[in-house]
Amino acid sequence: MASKTERLAKSCAVIGLGRFGRSLALELMKEGVEVLGIDTDERVVQSLAGRLTHVVAADSTDEEALRQLSVHEFKRAVVGIGTNVEASILTTSILVEMGIPDVWGKAMTHAHARILSKVGAHHVVRPEHDMGRRVAHLVRGSLLDYIEFDDGYALAKTSPPSELWDRPLGESRPRTDYGVTIVGVKRLGSEFTYATPETVPQRGDLIIVAGPRELVEKFSARR
Repeated sequence: MASKTERLAKSCAVIGLGRFGRSLALELMKEGVEVLGIDTDERVVQSLAGRLTHVVAADSTDEEALRQLSVHEFKRAVVGIGTNVEASILTTSILVEMGIPDVWGKAMTHAHARILSKVGAHHVVRPEHDMGRRVAHLVRGSLLDYIEFDDGYALAKTSPPSELWDRPLGESRPRTDYGVTIVGVKRLGSEFTYATPETVPQRGDLIIVAGPRELVEKFSARR
C-alpha cells in the first residue's frame, strides 16, 4: 500500500472551485489523479462532495488552514481563484513559500498574470484569453484546430495547400520553402500517421503543421 507521502506526490490540490477549478478537478479525477478541492463557498463544496477525493471549505489565504489540510505536502497545486485577485495572489504566494514544486495560477488579466509570475507561480494560464485567441483562429476558417505555446510556437490542424498535393514531402520541402514542419497526415477514413519525407499529401487530407506562429498561419492560409 502506498504511503501518505507517495499518494500526495501523485495528487493535486485545486484551490478555487469555480467553473475553471471545478472542470479541472473533475477532469483530473477522470484521469485517475486524486484531488483535494478547496473553496470558501460551502455550497460549492457540498455540490462536489463524493465527486472529488476530498473537498473542503477553507480560507486559502490562511496558511495554517492549508497546513492542517496537508497542502504543503503536495507536489502540485492549482490556484483557480479568478475574481478575487488579492486572494489569488496571496494563496499563490503561500503555496510557493511552502515549497510546493509545481504551482499553477489562473489569471484574469495580463497584470494579474504578471504578478502571479513575480510571486513565484511556476505556470500561469489565462483560460478565457487563450481560448478566445484559439477560437479566433478557427473562426477565420483556415484552421481546424490550433494550439499556441508561450514562445510563439504553434501547432495547427489544417488542409494541405494544392502545391503539396501528390508530391512527396521530401520533394515539396515545406520546411525549406515555408518554414514549417508537417508532422502528421490523416487520410479520409484513416487515423493520423507520422509524416516522413516519403509521405504524399492528397486533396482532402488533413495535416498537422508545426512552426513559428506567423509562419503556421501564413502556410495554413494557402490554398
